[in-house]
Amino acid sequence: MNRFRKTWARTLAWSRSRLPPGLRLVAGIVLIAGGILGFLPVLGFWMIPLGVAVAALDVKPLWRRWTKPPK
Repeated sequence: MNRFRKTWARTLAWSRSRLPPGLRLVAGIVLIAGGILGFLPVLGFWMIPLGVAVAALDVKPLWRRWTKPPK
């Protein structure tokens, strides 16, 4: 589980530093759309939460909710 979190954080950090803000939102939507087609061989359902996380980098209320620590 720790390895997953490190990979997740590294991916979000890469997208935050390399992609401009408008393109991050588009990339997140494309990842979500690809995740919906996860039954196809190349795509996977793992793309849906990653797409939400990448898109949330540009949508501040969603990002606050996503990073809010559990109570």
